[in-house]
Amino acid sequence: MRLPWGRLQSRFAPLKVLCHLKIVKKSALIQKIIAKLDAELELYAKSARAAHEEATHEQSKAENKYDTRGLEASYLAHGQSRQAAETLQARSEFAALQARDFVAGDPIDVGAVVELEEADSSALYFIGPRAGGTEIVHQKKTVLVITPQSPLGSQLLGRKQGERLSVEIGGARRDYRIARVA
Repeated sequence: MRLPWGRLQSRFAPLKVLCHLKIVKKSALIQKIIAKLDAELELYAKSARAAHEEATHEQSKAENKYDTRGLEASYLAHGQSRQAAETLQARSEFAALQARDFVAGDPIDVGAVVELEEADSSALYFIGPRAGGTEIVHQKKTVLVITPQSPLGSQLLGRKQGERLSVEIGGARRDYRIARVA
C-alpha cells in the first residue's frame, strides 16, 4: 500500500517544527554568549586604550630610576590587549560554531548542552570551543560555558546521557550523573 506523501508530510510536520525549535534555542544560546563576549571585548578595548594613554602620557615619564609608573602602565596595556585578542578569537569561534542537536546516545562534544545532576541539585553546561567560565542566563536558567580543556569538560567529552562520572574539582571529589544532552 502506498501512502500519499502529502498526508504523511503533514502528519510529521509538528515533529519537524519541534526539531527546528531546539536548534533555534541553541542558536539563541550561542548568540547570547557572543553578546557577552562582545561586551567583554568592548570593556577590554576601553581599558587597554586608557592604560596605553597612561603609559604614553608625559606625566608618566620616569623621574628617577625607581619610578616605574609608565612601565607598569605599559605592561597593563599589553596584558589587556592580549586579553582582548583572546576574547576576539573566542567570539569568532562561537560565531563559526554550528548549532547542532544532540540526542540520547550521542557522545558529548563541543556544542552540546549538558545537564548534570549532583545529589539533590542540577546544573547546565555548554561545551564551548573557548571562553570557559562565561555565565549566561538562557530561558531563565544559568548556563556555564566550559571547554574541553577544563577538568569537567575533559571528563564529559565522549560520554553519553545517563552515564555517571566522578571529577576532582578544587581538591574535592564530586559525583555527577549526565541527566540530559541536547
